[in-house]
Amino acid sequence: MTLYIDPPVWPGHGRLWSHLVSDVSYEELHAFAARIGAPRRAFERDHYDVPAERYGAAVAAGALEVGSKELVRRLTAAGLRRRK
Repeated sequence: MTLYIDPPVWPGHGRLWSHLVSDVSYEELHAFAARIGAPRRAFERDHYDVPAERYGAAVAAGALEVGSKELVRRLTAAGLRRRK
């Protein structure tokens, strides 16, 4: 299981957000997100939006910290990227 999370630098709704992705499957991503308490409504096309205050919990649960460009590269290489 490999999940990736980028730093919480994306602003929205008065908070900063990270993106959480899998390079294996959406099923793996949904299962991991459920384990860290991310609601399904936080899923957007190919990633979960994770608020800054939950970043540490995602990393502690096993998500690997990567930069945003690396996250997109891995998601694309896995064939799981869904553009708008």
